[in-house]
Amino acid sequence: MTDTARTARTGVPERPSLDGLEETWSRRWQEEGTYAFDRSKAAVRGRGEASDSPSPDGRSSDVYAIDTPPPTVSGELHMGHVFSYTHTDLIARFQRMRGRTVFYPIGWDDNGLPTERRVQNVYGVSCDPSLPYDPDWRAPDAPVDDAARKNPTPISRRNFIELCERLTVADEQVFEALWRRLGLSVDWSLAYTTIGPVARAASQRAFLRNLARGEAYQSEAPTLWDVGFATAVAQAELEDRERPGAYHRLRFHAPGGREVLIDTTRPELLPACVALVCHPDDERYADLVGGTVRTPVFDVEVPVRAHPLAEPAKGTGIAMVCTFGDLTDVTWWRDLGLETRVVIGRDGRLLPEPPAGVPARPYAALAGQGVNAARRSIVQVLADAGDLVGEPRPITHPVKFYERGDRPLEIVSTRQWYLRNGGRDTALREALLARGRELRWVPEHMRHRYEHWVGGLTGDWLVSRQRFFGVPVPVWYRLDDTGEPDWSQPLTPDEDSLPIDPSDDVPAGYDESQRGMPGGFVGDPDVLDTWATSSLSPQIAAGWETDPDLFGRVFPMDLRPQGQEIIRTWLFATVVRAHLEHGVLPWRTAELSGWILDPDRKKMSKSKGNVVTPMGLLEQHGADAVRYWASTGRPGVDLAFDPAQIKVGRRLATKLLNASRFALGLGAADALRAAATEPLDRAMLAGLAEAVTTATTAFEAYDHTAALQATESFFWRFCDDYIELVKERAYGTGAGADSARAALATALSVQLRLFAPFLPYATEEVWSWWRYGSVHRSPWPTTYEVSRTIQGEGDPALLRLASDALGQVRRAKSERKLSMKAEVPLAEALGPAALLDQLTLIVDDLRAAGHIGKLDLLPDRTPELVIACAF
Repeated sequence: MTDTARTARTGVPERPSLDGLEETWSRRWQEEGTYAFDRSKAAVRGRGEASDSPSPDGRSSDVYAIDTPPPTVSGELHMGHVFSYTHTDLIARFQRMRGRTVFYPIGWDDNGLPTERRVQNVYGVSCDPSLPYDPDWRAPDAPVDDAARKNPTPISRRNFIELCERLTVADEQVFEALWRRLGLSVDWSLAYTTIGPVARAASQRAFLRNLARGEAYQSEAPTLWDVGFATAVAQAELEDRERPGAYHRLRFHAPGGREVLIDTTRPELLPACVALVCHPDDERYADLVGGTVRTPVFDVEVPVRAHPLAEPAKGTGIAMVCTFGDLTDVTWWRDLGLETRVVIGRDGRLLPEPPAGVPARPYAALAGQGVNAARRSIVQVLADAGDLVGEPRPITHPVKFYERGDRPLEIVSTRQWYLRNGGRDTALREALLARGRELRWVPEHMRHRYEHWVGGLTGDWLVSRQRFFGVPVPVWYRLDDTGEPDWSQPLTPDEDSLPIDPSDDVPAGYDESQRGMPGGFVGDPDVLDTWATSSLSPQIAAGWETDPDLFGRVFPMDLRPQGQEIIRTWLFATVVRAHLEHGVLPWRTAELSGWILDPDRKKMSKSKGNVVTPMGLLEQHGADAVRYWASTGRPGVDLAFDPAQIKVGRRLATKLLNASRFALGLGAADALRAAATEPLDRAMLAGLAEAVTTATTAFEAYDHTAALQATESFFWRFCDDYIELVKERAYGTGAGADSARAALATALSVQLRLFAPFLPYATEEVWSWWRYGSVHRSPWPTTYEVSRTIQGEGDPALLRLASDALGQVRRAKSERKLSMKAEVPLAEALGPAALLDQLTLIVDDLRAAGHIGKLDLLPDRTPELVIACAF
């Protein structure tokens, strides 16, 4: 083991304490660059090359690169973040101690809707792009009251963006303080933001290359639309929520006076009706297929068509197709080549004018109303006309929402940008499924979620958003002589000019005076979906096209840690971008976190109001204690939040300080690398070697919990049994005492390093008492290191035997309510002869630890070991 004189030894304190360690060591680690990435020690890697296999001696100088999740800073960190980010840090610390040059950056996801909503709520403002920039405008003191939130002050786009930038900087400082206190071993010099110039340039560069290769395209099409946020939403951002509704039975009119009844939950969409659809095998309506019926109230003629998605057992078996009520409507509209009659606008209200072919007079009762009001109005009109059959029947049904929204989604027709993702391309879909099979999944069953998502895609990735604080879509459009844009030939910038904002910057060959003028140009007003930028987190962090040397050393990366719920968004999107741009997976391994559950075993979430924020727990119990709790949860497995486990973690860290102080007080520091000659000492070290093997194997399998269990289990036996058994001998002189101190020294050194990923502060503190450098830069322990201290052979069973015998003596004293220091004048050891022969090897240590005056060995009297004490 190499001691590098970077941190001088501090000596053993009289009363060691966990208090204050976070502040002390966080500062020291930053000052000394303990976790800094040293690119000079990272070999340049071939594309797709793996670096998960260390050299035979367990040491490797190769890079280990982590694509750390950039947390959204428009909110509060909660225990779920602490849980998953601790898991990542455990792997980073283990790999660093294994000799890898660890590339461990941190990013902040600060663009997009969450940040805008937070700015609106905190400052009581709204963005109005029509307003001019006001350089003298000043934000109100935050937070504002509810009245200001309900009546926000409109400000220009540029003023709004400046306010977003100001708030995210403050939020990021709060997040960084918490991560530093938790002890994340990231290299803070590698920090990036998804709205920063490097990320904006990378995101725009990737988009422009997608566009040049035909992978990005524009289309005017039905779009899922969040009315509250006033933006398009992608398929991956949807969630179903159970909501109350009602079936309304409407009477359509067929030729010959025949009535056709349909059930619908969206009667307000009646003016958008373009067809009725039944199943091809439904004989009830077979004679109607190919003909037409007339809508109630509006008396519009619509065709009757057959489609296999129609459900004969649902409602009356024939459905109203509207443009657009839900995604099935879109499918029917597209497959059957139906007309388009859009009635709902981007503001969630029915348009002021009816679509072509729909009479204005009955439509006037609905024009301009919100969806709910229009529903009430049309129901009354239907009832008055005699075309509402019976009363509405209440139901509860799933309704699609944007995952961050609070109003049901509508489907409106808009022009948007899309990125090909296999939803409409079988070859690309199969290639992306193959990428999923190349990837190592931890746990393995998470791969099925990826495959289910990719296999179920119904369309390409919608990447444009009608918002303000994001990465601008980097294109302009020529305006013809009438001022209409030419969507087919977007104007693009050179990559060297990135990042750009087409709302402020001017395309080559034009000047600002031509903006918005016939014959001039107009910038694309939209921004890219936040996932379109964060899906490039490996490229952004690795210096793609800006630092080729770094990129060649760290990309593709080794590990993507993330939440299971964003496999369909972040993980899949990152695979798509790396596959299209580089032809490789972006990393070798994906480690998925479970969820944090409350004491009632319910998932913690902000919407349920059962989240626990971590800073108070860190202040009360310390980072090591909180990390211990997080470490007890395996990847992909849910873990209940349990304050009792945090207290266990604090007791463990405290015990580590005190046991280390005791061992060093016996002179262990001066006995490092000396030989352990006594049987009990050799037995303890042999057991320690087993713990090293188990912990190492577990970490290599990304099972940090098993590594902790092996380390902790050995530690408590070491403290409760071994130290008690040898401390009297260690206080003495001679060969026996030297052996005990040598064993204590090796055991302490090895256990500090085994615990280092889990309890970084306590282990660093103890290490500083007697070693040089940082424990976190010291090599991971090996069985060779332990075995070279053992002179001869060591049998772990011997320590277990000694522990059993000492435990029986302790129980005998406890039953008599005697002090553990009470003398036992006479004790008898009964058991199989072979077992007692083993006991003779450690009999002196047992007598000393048990304060036994005389110990008689009586072989073959009992089938198992029995220690009988006489008082």
